[in-house]
Amino acid sequence: MNARQFGAIPFVFILFLYLIGLAAGLNFAPFSFNSIFFILIALIVAFVLLNVLYKHLSIYKLNWTGGILLAIILIVAGINNVNSSKEVNDNDHFARHKADHLVLKIIDEPVLKNDSYRFTTQVIQTTNGDQSKQTIGKLLLSIKDTRASKLKYGDVLLIAAKYDEVMPPLNPAEFNYKQYLANKNIYHQAYLYPGQYVSLKSNEGNILIAYALKLRQQLVDKLHTHIINPDAAAVAATLILGYKADLSNDILQAYSKTGTIHVLSVSGAHVALVYAVLLVLLSFLTRYKHGRVIQAIVIILIIWFYALLTGFSLPVCRAAVMLSLILAGKTYSRYISTLNILAFSAFMMLLFNPLLINDVGFQLSYLAVAGLVILQPLINKRFTIKNKWGDKLWLLCSASIAAQVATLPLSVYYFHQIPVYFLISNLFILIPSAFIMYGGLLYLLMPESFILSKWLGFLLEKIILFTNKGLSVIEHSPFSVINKIWLTNIEYMLLYALIVLIFICLYKLQQKLIVTTVCLALILAFSISIKKYRLSHSTETVFLSLNKNNGIIFRDGNKAILITNLPTGSKGFSYSIKPYLDSTGVEHLDTVKPEANFKTSFFEKKKEIITFGERSFFIIDKATREFPEADIYYLAQNNKLVNAYLQKTKMMVIGAVSQQYAAILVQQAKASQLPYKILRRNKALILTSNMKK
Repeated sequence: MNARQFGAIPFVFILFLYLIGLAAGLNFAPFSFNSIFFILIALIVAFVLLNVLYKHLSIYKLNWTGGILLAIILIVAGINNVNSSKEVNDNDHFARHKADHLVLKIIDEPVLKNDSYRFTTQVIQTTNGDQSKQTIGKLLLSIKDTRASKLKYGDVLLIAAKYDEVMPPLNPAEFNYKQYLANKNIYHQAYLYPGQYVSLKSNEGNILIAYALKLRQQLVDKLHTHIINPDAAAVAATLILGYKADLSNDILQAYSKTGTIHVLSVSGAHVALVYAVLLVLLSFLTRYKHGRVIQAIVIILIIWFYALLTGFSLPVCRAAVMLSLILAGKTYSRYISTLNILAFSAFMMLLFNPLLINDVGFQLSYLAVAGLVILQPLINKRFTIKNKWGDKLWLLCSASIAAQVATLPLSVYYFHQIPVYFLISNLFILIPSAFIMYGGLLYLLMPESFILSKWLGFLLEKIILFTNKGLSVIEHSPFSVINKIWLTNIEYMLLYALIVLIFICLYKLQQKLIVTTVCLALILAFSISIKKYRLSHSTETVFLSLNKNNGIIFRDGNKAILITNLPTGSKGFSYSIKPYLDSTGVEHLDTVKPEANFKTSFFEKKKEIITFGERSFFIIDKATREFPEADIYYLAQNNKLVNAYLQKTKMMVIGAVSQQYAAILVQQAKASQLPYKILRRNKALILTSNMKK
């Protein structure tokens, strides 16, 4: 085979082809998993035979056949691996078997959220009467019980086999939590209360992981000893150890909106800081025979020990693998392509766990490093600064710009915002974050009783609070963030293609490239403009699915009226309502209480009667006694009187009423042949209107 065609970066091509297979496997279900597997085996056998019979069959005359066959193998391998990695497809998955009880093993660290302890478990056995079966599959467990605080990684529990499938998003533009968990091979969840579980065994997990999690918790407790402020201690624990359980939403927002959220994810940058110090401290080893090898081994061991301190968190392990491979490659080779090593590490991790392709952290991490490797040199060369310190400052700026540009489309696609002052924020946080990292590690290595430990903890607290305050000022500065950016899949790909073309133009300026880049930019701008125009000239009524609450949105272009009993500052509002408002470009929102009157140029509410466009709506609560004619009756609360007036409406929408009463309403609606919609645990109802011209 002609290996020279791959050049110096063969794993970039290998990774690219494998990614095509993974993407195909995720988006197009194969006709048969077994068929795909046998096709893969046949292709591998054919590839081996081609190499064995290379000269005998004169294949050198068709040297392209090996490359084509290898490409097909990698694509088919991606399709096969991503589907075989989905445990729910396996016949031994617990959900495929009838059971009375489940035996679970806790496989991660229990975290307290909303007064409940939440953790992932592995279902190792199902029991049905006297029969038991060994199974696989994960179950997300939430226990509302103070005694659950004693549960830890490796504990084995017995629970009744009462669980639910994870719900899909019920409201428009809502976060797809079902898909998020599916990417982690979790498809089911259960909620338990005191007395609904039994502890069977302890310490049944991996000994090394159990030790790592226990050690990390001890180190987190040590940080809280001399760092008194809860927010400061939470930031220190997150930045140094990757422990995010205590981090507040306000802190997360400040870091997210300033483009510095990567600091709170212990990843490549943090491991690189550890590596930089070790490189300096162990530089003397290079003077001795085999010193470079010894230096590399010691650094790799210490980096993995740091991964141990973080509880073997996925981002740290990812960075440790990446850095270990780069270090090993540079130790045994005069020249090594960092990009090729980067691609190799990504390929190996996706080979081990194909579902990582959907992990946002995985995507952002590798894209950021790829940006530093590919784009940073191009950006840095655009300006030459003769001043020594000015040149170093520009080097840092070019690195920040490269990482931000490389991850920009992905960040916008997932988080729908662009931090305008990201360069200022990253320069501002550069020195404090390095000090927190180094000072924090030094603090953790000191004896707790050591007098310097107390003063170092105090200093760390003040620096963290200063950093948080500075980022908060930047966050609340005018025009600090461009938000409400919702890209379609095509726009997302167009944006990446545009960035690639721009940097190719910087490297090699050609008229054809410039014309292509301008055309692509115009297509992207046209797509976004058309989308905005359609939204601004559309009207919708959205009956929201809010479980125990009610909510209706009446949207006319970029203006909207929200009728709800849910507070606008609540988590429910941010999770279920705000995404729709942002995705449709709503700029002016009026929130109206269900009992209030309200009127605008396109909307009128008099008590329970609403007129919007060509439709009339009537909101019914438990106090309603009169039932006028209306196009749609909306049941916000139980009201048995409505049963006699169903002939006065064309449709019934059932909101946050009891399940028993909802069943009665459904029976009567069916008997009256009245269209109906139940919102609770079902998707929201969206009605379009014909008001806008």
